[in-house]
Amino acid sequence: MTSPPRPTLVYLLIGVFSWPLVRLLFRYRARGLEHLPRAGGYVLAANHSSNFDPWVLGMALFPRRFLRFMAKSELFWFPLGPFIAGAGAFKVRRGQRDLEAIRTAQELAREGHVIAMFPEGTRRRKGLRKKRQAEAHSGAARIALGADVPLVPAAIGGTASLRRLAPLRVVYGEPVPTDDLRDLDPGEAARVATDRLMERIRVLEASLER
Repeated sequence: MTSPPRPTLVYLLIGVFSWPLVRLLFRYRARGLEHLPRAGGYVLAANHSSNFDPWVLGMALFPRRFLRFMAKSELFWFPLGPFIAGAGAFKVRRGQRDLEAIRTAQELAREGHVIAMFPEGTRRRKGLRKKRQAEAHSGAARIALGADVPLVPAAIGGTASLRRLAPLRVVYGEPVPTDDLRDLDPGEAARVATDRLMERIRVLEASLER
C-alpha cells in the first residue's frame, strides 16, 4: 500500500500548535472518520461558512493526511504566498473557469492528496443559504470524476461563531456513488454527482443540529 503524501513543515507546525486550541477551547469533535478512504487521494467536499473551514475540515485527518485546497490567486503575494502554499493551498482565479486549477487538483488527487472543496463557491451570508444551495458549483465532482477518486461529503458546524467560542463539529459521510455515471457525458455526470453530493451534505448538516 502506497503511503499518502507527507505534510509540509508549515502544515505540521500549524497542526501541532492549533490542535490543543481546537480540542480544548473550541471543544472540537469529529464523526464519521470510518467513511474516509485510508489510502489514495479523494475529494472532500463540505458546506462553507468561514475562512477557517479548511482548518476544521482537516484537523481530524492530522497528521496522517495532507489536506489541499484552492485559494484565490490574489492571496499569493510575498510573504503570505509561500506560507499558504505550505499550508496546502494552490491557486485558482476566482470568477473564471480556471481549467489549470482543476487539472492541478486532479493531478494532486491522483498522487494521493486529499482535495478540500466547497461546492457553494463562497462563504454563506445571512439569508443566502437556500439560494446558494441551488447554485452549487460542479468543480468538486469534476475533479473526483476526472481523477477517478472518491467524492466524500462532509458538514462543518461552529466556524461562523468562533467569536462566541462555539463548539466546532465536523461529520464525514460515505462517498457519493459515481460508478453508474461513467457512460454519461462528462458535464452531465458532474451535474448528477453534484446533486447527489449536495443532498448528502444537507443531510450531514442536519445531523449536526441534533
